[in-house]
Amino acid sequence: MDNLIAIQLQLIQWLQGLGDWLIAPMEFLSLTGNEYFYLLVAPAIYWCWDTTLGLQAGLFLMINANVNSALKILFQTPRPFWVSTSIKHLAFESSFGLPSGHAQNAAVFWGNIAAYFRKRWLWSVLIVLIFLVGISRLYLAVHFPHDVLLGWLVGAIMLWIFLALTKPVTAWIKQRRLSAQILIILAFSLALALIGFLSRLAATSFEMPGEWVAAAAASFPEEDPINPLDISGFISNAGAFFGLAAGACWIKTLGGYNASGSVAQRFGRYVLGALGVITIYLGLRAIFPQGETWLPYLLRFIRYGLIGLWVTALAPLLFIKIRLATHK
Repeated sequence: MDNLIAIQLQLIQWLQGLGDWLIAPMEFLSLTGNEYFYLLVAPAIYWCWDTTLGLQAGLFLMINANVNSALKILFQTPRPFWVSTSIKHLAFESSFGLPSGHAQNAAVFWGNIAAYFRKRWLWSVLIVLIFLVGISRLYLAVHFPHDVLLGWLVGAIMLWIFLALTKPVTAWIKQRRLSAQILIILAFSLALALIGFLSRLAATSFEMPGEWVAAAAASFPEEDPINPLDISGFISNAGAFFGLAAGACWIKTLGGYNASGSVAQRFGRYVLGALGVITIYLGLRAIFPQGETWLPYLLRFIRYGLIGLWVTALAPLLFIKIRLATHK
């Protein structure tokens, strides 16, 4: 294993040796795989382009992210800057490394868009983008090559599962009343959160190697100590899933939402909608307590649930009210 790690570190050093001019483009590519990007891009698809694709993008990402986090806790592997000081440390991450969440999410998010439109040229472009996102994680020294490879593989498997189940699950849930739909969505959301607690429980015997903590602290002294067993992300994703899915079901009973319109209407929707997302995200984060006890977890679930509800129902209803959009 040590020899394998050494070989992969040499590959990272080779990539970084191509020049510092790559730092900015690699950081940009990496940005397309983080939480803030998806918070602002997936809603844009729903509000301004295609409601079905936007909803799929959001729901797929929330499930996929929790699967990725559970696998990370299962494998418990380090990141390059946790074990080596011979590489440039260009980005900080606190979770375990395997599999790469950016690679896995990119495969699901961009692969879903390509599958939705079924254009060969689009598949080609987005496969290149998925590849470059993975390469960016190597260049920034936050992942080993095997992290990225497994991330791509798991992402492809998850995408296949999502696409296979979407139609039958959608048809099944549409047969239920709204109240039953909400209960089903809530139960699934709580199951997504439970994955986090079970993952943490399964890792109770894990002891963080002191050299990992020391190397990470030496690389990024301004950051908090790494905490790869933190499960707050599971709660966030579960809450967002509940809000997105429940809001989508609710607005359909009110006449639905039409994402078409003029360029000015779509631009206005995005600006107003994004301001709402930012207000809920930052405003409630400043108010709600942080921590790893039941109350902060509950409030985190509510906070992200409200963001999801805003995206698929509250913001569209506001758009309709002020004539930036119409019902279907």
